[in-house]
Amino acid sequence: MRRNEFLPEKLYDYLCNIALRETSLQQELREETQRLLPDEARMQIGPDQGQFMQLLVHLSNARRCLEVGVFTGYSALSVALALPEDGTIVACDVSEQYTAMARRYWKSAGVAEKIQLRIAPAIQTLDDLLASGAQGTFDFAFIDADKPSYDGYYERCLLLLRQNGLIAIDNVFWSGRVADPNEKDSNTEALRTLNAKIGRDERVDVAMVAVGDGVTLVRKR
Repeated sequence: MRRNEFLPEKLYDYLCNIALRETSLQQELREETQRLLPDEARMQIGPDQGQFMQLLVHLSNARRCLEVGVFTGYSALSVALALPEDGTIVACDVSEQYTAMARRYWKSAGVAEKIQLRIAPAIQTLDDLLASGAQGTFDFAFIDADKPSYDGYYERCLLLLRQNGLIAIDNVFWSGRVADPNEKDSNTEALRTLNAKIGRDERVDVAMVAVGDGVTLVRKR
């Protein structure tokens, strides 16, 4: 399933045919998600974005990672495959149903021990990490969950991140709706507000890139 609406289909297919290095298990997970959850499958990132995140993990020498929003586990699987043997991910989600599929694929890929799944509201998990003294100890965070809570996730992830650590925030284009002033729904407004906030946030360096449905990359200064 094509996840980038901003590239012509032929160009996206070219990108995947030339540069994609997806494992057979990653492909199986994508396809099973599409088959069993056709209405929800758009919540899953595309393979090109998974590979892009793997490159970020390698470039930043990440070992401790956060994920807010797991769904069926493709993004966590991608990141876990890029981590060193001692790397870990704290993965936040509220759905036992969706993450049951994730657990199965993580185990098959041999990365289940790297992923600490927390079934609870992500704000609660992030606050618990902060209360336990984890501030400034994470290298990389990925935010891809309920949009009205993005600002809360961003602020907590920024506290948990070390200096020069990275945050990747998904769906910042929201299929182009953030650029349409006539779109006023809560998801669009939340994303539009956060995009503007991060654009002027002097605590970070920022780049918004046209990968998937738009990804904002943030480096903590």
